[in-house]
Amino acid sequence: MRDPWAYREVAVHSVLDARTGRLQIRPMPGQAFAPSMRVQCARALSDPAQYPAGTRFLLNAKLTDRLGGEPFLFAWHGDPVQVLSAAQARKFLAAFRRGRI
Repeated sequence: MRDPWAYREVAVHSVLDARTGRLQIRPMPGQAFAPSMRVQCARALSDPAQYPAGTRFLLNAKLTDRLGGEPFLFAWHGDPVQVLSAAQARKFLAAFRRGRI
């Protein structure tokens, strides 16, 4: 059973990896996580047939480093997918910034 206190809401988006040509999920800028940080989540989120590049999502994720490796965000693949509009993403990030001050 997973610990619900370890997870927090994180706004992420799909970006095209110039090296591989595949979509990758990364945290959106303006949060506690680097925009370059890897996100492990359901493969469907990086499927261009379902969600084009630039699609924004809201995930419940936790920071982990699995056996002392590079830190990354982990979101359970069975959680429901929540797509964010541009306005919803701005509102979420603005609320996050207000909470940090």
